[in-house]
Amino acid sequence: MNTGVRISQWLSDRLKQAEMLLSPSRYSCIACNGSYTKRGELPLCNTCSAAIPWILHTKCECCGRPESCGDCSRRKETFFVQNRSAVSYDPIMKEWLGIFKYRGHEKLRALLGKMLLHAYHMHHRQMGPSSPAEAYTELLTYVPLSERRLDERGFNQAQQLTEELSRLTGIPVIGLLERVRHTDKQSFKTRGDRLADLQGVFAINPTALSILQEMTARTTVRMYIIDDVYTTGSTLNECAKVITMELDVAVYGISWAR
Repeated sequence: MNTGVRISQWLSDRLKQAEMLLSPSRYSCIACNGSYTKRGELPLCNTCSAAIPWILHTKCECCGRPESCGDCSRRKETFFVQNRSAVSYDPIMKEWLGIFKYRGHEKLRALLGKMLLHAYHMHHRQMGPSSPAEAYTELLTYVPLSERRLDERGFNQAQQLTEELSRLTGIPVIGLLERVRHTDKQSFKTRGDRLADLQGVFAINPTALSILQEMTARTTVRMYIIDDVYTTGSTLNECAKVITMELDVAVYGISWAR
């Protein structure tokens, strides 16, 4: 290669580098795979970001529903303090969850996990600041799957979302609950069927119970139970019932969608 060709190639390479520096960076939207240039808090294009139905105000102080709620008023006993959800479960959110939950789209794990931060912060905004005398320890746990469902799906979506929230907040995760028998999908059942079907489904892991008994003897514990969708609150209430029967902890719910 002669000197003139080398100089021409060098100039061409420098021009390409300059163009890359001057042109805006392009990112791929996790939800639709479209490209976008302006990066926000979530790895989404403007269209997908604008489509998120964030829950910004709650009408039911117990479950966090933005509309009037009949489930909480009909519940005979509530074993959790309150639940907060990040988004309303509309068709777009249902599609996102389905892609993650049933098709194993791993990239959505980080997105949905980060969205949970909104629900976590809603708890704290409504609780107000804690004084030193009201210091407490926060822990995260999740709704467990049966072995059959875990074998079918290959992972527990609630556990993965919990691990993402832990990574973002620094709050430890403890595998507190076990599902001792399989149940059919709750989404196809009536409220009464859900209540009956969940009786005796959950138990506390003995190792985790021992650890928490020692912890609650020293400090106040606030336990957050994570799930993907809150429908009637039957699952959360049954989990909270099992926990509070054995441990002196305050149980809160965090769900991705409501």
